[in-house]
Amino acid sequence: MSSLPTAIAESARSEQRRRAILDVASQAFLEDGFAATSMSSIAARLGGSKGTLYNYFRSKEELFAAFMTDVCGSRANALFDNLPPIGEDWRNALIDLGVNFTGFIMSEPVTAIHRLVVAEADRFPEVGRLFYESGPKLGEVRLADYMERAIAEGLLRPCDPLRAARRYKDLMLGDLYNRRQWGVAEPMDEAEMRAIVAEGVDIFLAYFGR
Repeated sequence: MSSLPTAIAESARSEQRRRAILDVASQAFLEDGFAATSMSSIAARLGGSKGTLYNYFRSKEELFAAFMTDVCGSRANALFDNLPPIGEDWRNALIDLGVNFTGFIMSEPVTAIHRLVVAEADRFPEVGRLFYESGPKLGEVRLADYMERAIAEGLLRPCDPLRAARRYKDLMLGDLYNRRQWGVAEPMDEAEMRAIVAEGVDIFLAYFGR
């Protein structure tokens, strides 16, 4: 019968192995794309058997979803777990959130995943679905809940909170997202970013605000 320390050590080794798989898979997906990456090629990079790989992930699609969650998940959780309080300084709360959200979307790891999904989604629609369900959809739900609380507090007019969340997101990114995807976005300091976000917040409040 295994002792507790032995079980803990085995669990740690298993987590280390899973971490190694995700690190190698991330590199493979970003370098070669979804289509050109196979479980066999990932196993070869790891230096192990494909059977071992399947012990952790049942398919390439499951591994791809785990890769996207791994890259974006911790950043997204940090963003949505620490939303600015809803209260009297509502405009500045929305600006603070917008700056953090825009910085998250414009970060290099997230940009790289977006480019990968756009490149592959036409030939492999499941890539777009996996990306949406493991990332943007979850973010929309968290942001819609935030908007629903603002409606209940009387800071936004009665409306569909999911629609409000989507319009807010669109206004925060503006043309910054496209320019980042095209590789022509110019560096900007925090003050410039905040000014752009504040403009989007004012437009959002002009329509949805009380």
